[in-house]
Amino acid sequence: MKRLIATTLTLSLASAAPAFAESTVISPNGSRPSAKGSAQFFTGSVVVDPLYPANGQTSSSGGLVTFEPGARSAWHTHPAGQVLIITNGTGWVQEEGGTKREIRPGDVIWTPPGVKHWHGATATNGMSHIAITNMADGKNVDWMEKVTDDQYLK
Repeated sequence: MKRLIATTLTLSLASAAPAFAESTVISPNGSRPSAKGSAQFFTGSVVVDPLYPANGQTSSSGGLVTFEPGARSAWHTHPAGQVLIITNGTGWVQEEGGTKREIRPGDVIWTPPGVKHWHGATATNGMSHIAITNMADGKNVDWMEKVTDDQYLK
């Protein structure tokens, strides 16, 4: 009799638990293909690993960008700003008219909307960063001219 009561109690408690579907989405590593950075927007060898796209619940996109030594972005702006989180190596970031600044792992860079800038590896060391880029009217970047070797090395 005790066994019957225990089984009945266990089954009734299990069936009383609320049923729900999990809403957390896991995008497994390796499920998002890497891409070479476009020669139109980058100088040198750059690999872009997408992390997540903007969607109905978030107005930003994320990616891991890896620059080989000497590689860099073209000049560009972000209509809604961008956060860079340096994860590896040593790099440089520069605003138009500003000083080229060194960036290292753990550094977090906020570039406000509309600020013309570039970023990339130093001439001798590679650099990787996570880019979190906000969207405005379906757009996250406005690409401009390439950074010249003179600008890069200055």
